[in-house]
Amino acid sequence: MNKIQKEFQDKLLHYSQETNDAGRKEIEAELWSEYGAEKVVFVLDMSGFSLLTRKYGIIHYLSMVRRMQLTSEPIVKTYGGSLIKYEADNCFAVFPDTLSAVHAAISLQLAFDASNLLTSDDFDVHIACGIDHGKILIVGNEDCFGDAVNRACKLGEDVAAAGEILVTQDAIKTITSELDFQLREVNISISGIDIPAYAIGYRKN
Repeated sequence: MNKIQKEFQDKLLHYSQETNDAGRKEIEAELWSEYGAEKVVFVLDMSGFSLLTRKYGIIHYLSMVRRMQLTSEPIVKTYGGSLIKYEADNCFAVFPDTLSAVHAAISLQLAFDASNLLTSDDFDVHIACGIDHGKILIVGNEDCFGDAVNRACKLGEDVAAAGEILVTQDAIKTITSELDFQLREVNISISGIDIPAYAIGYRKN
């Protein structure tokens, strides 16, 4: 844990130990002032972890995770994104706007389509992506928290299938320019929470 993360954790502990409502509100305001940012959250999840690990072993799958990392980082940065962290077979990043995040997701899907042509089926990397927009906490550019993070995770990890890009309705509403991809409305409900969203159509028929 670095200095910034420790300071953040210490303030959270102070918040939980504070017995006065006014004191808690003051700490909360400090946390949002210091770590808060309005961003588009992007979460990439590799598909087939359990099946591939059981079939070929963890070393095999970890080698695929490393390929995902080396491919995703430059593409995220090309579209103006900031890489937050890799966690297991996930990639967490933030973008300044939704359009950039969607274009990065499309480029990543197409990049893995292309690289998979050069590998045997057992080494093919397939990904799913979730995207949301909102006010979040970013701690030392190494971790992030907030409703937008949770919803992007739900879409990318729990709902989207391999090859899919799911974007919340809230994120799509922030796009002001003409769309260069198709939208398909999807109805998503997780743990009793409805998440209006769209699947991105990016493959040419």
